[in-house]
Amino acid sequence: MNELLAHKLDTDTHDWWRGAVIYQIYPRSFADSNGDGVGDLAGITAHLDHVASLGVDAIWLSPFFTSPMRDFGYDIADFCDVDPIFGTLADFDALVARAHALGLKVLIDQVYSHSSDQHLWFKESRASRTNPKADWYVWADPKADGSPPTNWQSVFGGPAWTWDARRGQYYLHNFLREQPDLNFHNPQVQDATLATAKFWLDRGVDGFRLDALNFSMHDPELRDNPPAPDTGKPRTRSFDFQQHLYNQSHADIPAFLERIRKLTDSYGGRFTVAEVGGPNPEGEMHAFTAGEARLNSAYSFAFLYADRLTPALVRDAAAGWPAEPGMGWPSWAFENHDAPRALSRWVGEAHRAAFARVKMLLLLSLRGNAILFQGEELGLTQVEIGFADLQDPEAIANWPLTLSRDGVRTPLPWRAAAPALGFTSGRPWLPVGGDHAALAVDRQEADPQSLLNLTRQLIALRHAHPALITGTIAIREAGDALLVFERKAGQALFCAFNLGEQAVPLPADFRDRRVVQAVNGATLDVLPPFAGLIAE
Repeated sequence: MNELLAHKLDTDTHDWWRGAVIYQIYPRSFADSNGDGVGDLAGITAHLDHVASLGVDAIWLSPFFTSPMRDFGYDIADFCDVDPIFGTLADFDALVARAHALGLKVLIDQVYSHSSDQHLWFKESRASRTNPKADWYVWADPKADGSPPTNWQSVFGGPAWTWDARRGQYYLHNFLREQPDLNFHNPQVQDATLATAKFWLDRGVDGFRLDALNFSMHDPELRDNPPAPDTGKPRTRSFDFQQHLYNQSHADIPAFLERIRKLTDSYGGRFTVAEVGGPNPEGEMHAFTAGEARLNSAYSFAFLYADRLTPALVRDAAAGWPAEPGMGWPSWAFENHDAPRALSRWVGEAHRAAFARVKMLLLLSLRGNAILFQGEELGLTQVEIGFADLQDPEAIANWPLTLSRDGVRTPLPWRAAAPALGFTSGRPWLPVGGDHAALAVDRQEADPQSLLNLTRQLIALRHAHPALITGTIAIREAGDALLVFERKAGQALFCAFNLGEQAVPLPADFRDRRVVQAVNGATLDVLPPFAGLIAE
């Protein structure tokens, strides 16, 4: 507790979010308070003690807004209300109050790329070409032969345009056809969106995670995307056959972000982080966070979609964010609601327990913010979901070639012996993991050597060392298995990780240092398989 108090006091001397540990909550799968099988806001509030006990700085809530749930909350029909399946605005206010009482900041998703087709804005926009919101969405005439205006493809497969007979035009949707794209080239759309952000800031939220931000503006000239080169990897979606030069990533996006930053700064102490997808996101991430007038941070899918965790991957990720004037601040996530569980991607079953420990040490040692996805502190694995139980529209559309996002969204296991592992008293919306009972919170609470208790220890360690929060990072070695880097902020800490199945010796200069933290039997002489340490 002394270390935690020291960290809270230290945040007075720098932005609270710089180097923060953020815990992502997927509301549908965290905790169900009313037995309908779907997690809700009251369930989150009732279990916030667990999150606070980790020592994290903030929670990030995935969407809980009014929605027909075609994409499980990322198709929003009212940006300023809570969907009844999750509760009420009063439930949200109670959640924020409880989180703040526990010392947790609250971040929420903002989806600025699109809305639901059930949103009142879209219903008005599609009614005619002359109504006040006619230009609030991306509409375009067909080609002479009636085909779509461009060759753009949807992330979820098929053309990114849907015909609408009422207007006699196509509308753009980079995701589902039920998710029409807002036209952020229109200042009125920007104003309306900023008004929704202000609504939540006034309710006490501490910042935003901005979803699919690089999809928020299109090319007004409606130029076709060029084909993508064949890399030899399987392409399961029509989206994968193009270079996405014109349906996303427009050069005017940063100017809109400056408006967001001006609003959040007016409230003081607020934090903004962008999600940036795509095969080469670094340029956009830097543009979105450059200087002091744009977003505070950004993260990509560099780790989330990687099929292996290698020293080279970490080296390249760190190299993209040097500690230079004007350079933004990175955030890192190894898991989230859109990517398969890291333990199922990165290591075989025989080594998962050890790998979970070294992975947690690595994540909490990197320069930047560390984002933990719910259940990552338990070492949850990806769950195989049969076709009959699939909920994910992308997986259903591309079955069986696209790995389902449902497998990472399964209910959190609270009590090993309880029905549905304590998530709900009813039938859970997704099946619980067959191997998750052994990883349940109550089991790990009782085991001093559990990953859950190690996670608490490592977060406290991070908070106790400024070098791990805001210090520089210098990669010393990135070999086939051995990764060594230095974190420095006055004090210098040397972090070493073996990401392979064979023991590796440490450089000779480690023998004169003192171990601050070690996992999986690491010593100053040798790192066993999937072991790591921090030394000073």
